[in-house]
Amino acid sequence: MIWGEALQAMARDAQRGEPDHIFIRGTKLDLTELVDRRLFDPAYVATQRAALLGAQPFPHLVLETWFNPTLLALVHEEFDLFPSAELAANHTKRERTYRSRSTSFGPATNLYFSIVNAGWFVGLLSAVSGVDSLVPDTSLHGGGLHESRLGGSFHVHRDFDHHPTTGLYNEMVLLTYLNRDWQPEWEGALELWDPAAERCMKKIQPEFGRTVLMRHGLTSFHGHVAPLKPPPGRTRRSLGAYYYSNRVARADRDEKLSTYLVNDRLDRVKLVLKGLTPPLVWRALQNLSSR
Repeated sequence: MIWGEALQAMARDAQRGEPDHIFIRGTKLDLTELVDRRLFDPAYVATQRAALLGAQPFPHLVLETWFNPTLLALVHEEFDLFPSAELAANHTKRERTYRSRSTSFGPATNLYFSIVNAGWFVGLLSAVSGVDSLVPDTSLHGGGLHESRLGGSFHVHRDFDHHPTTGLYNEMVLLTYLNRDWQPEWEGALELWDPAAERCMKKIQPEFGRTVLMRHGLTSFHGHVAPLKPPPGRTRRSLGAYYYSNRVARADRDEKLSTYLVNDRLDRVKLVLKGLTPPLVWRALQNLSSR
């Protein structure tokens, strides 16, 4: 179901009676209220696309109300219950962070990730970003639960280019923060740096319910640089999900000659040559011939 049809379907369900809902640890969640209804408004999506494309120092959005705060509160509870052994320490020269090593989450956390990996939501991100044929990653490589503790930091960096298993190209990341009443003096702001990675141009506080969408690119430099200094018992937490595309398939799809006539001598020659020519060379030859 494409994103523009999702709200219509929920509205029809609501008209039949009480909207669908679930209970998680005694808390009722209306399934029609899990996300901001503006996400289904084409006019709102158009404004977000313009904002993302015009953002500096690289395309990004800072969003405040995309997800139901009650759902996120339940996710935060489950973060407390997540086995510490399943949070992998990433302690290197460039970072001191923790990330979930499994996807064995509680029901609220599973619900959040089912939303951000759903077909309609991925379609929404395509509409906002202009990147078609986005592919979600249910394995949550690099995503899942993120935590930084006292003294933790993540130096200025750009994210990985390709998924290690599928080889798909990393197009963007979605982060949702879970930190109530976060204070700037505790450090931990997400910093967006200039294209030369020489200075910070924007700081985004990791406040509860705030969601950040960042396009990946050669100059998408970011991090939280200063070591954290929160009070006892406080950590910096977020949820992360990456989205990919198959750029090779996109190039193949755009080739003009997609049908070969086996009885046509020229097409037979082209078919043989394509099978013998490396893909990158073939596409270059196709581009030259189309000029």
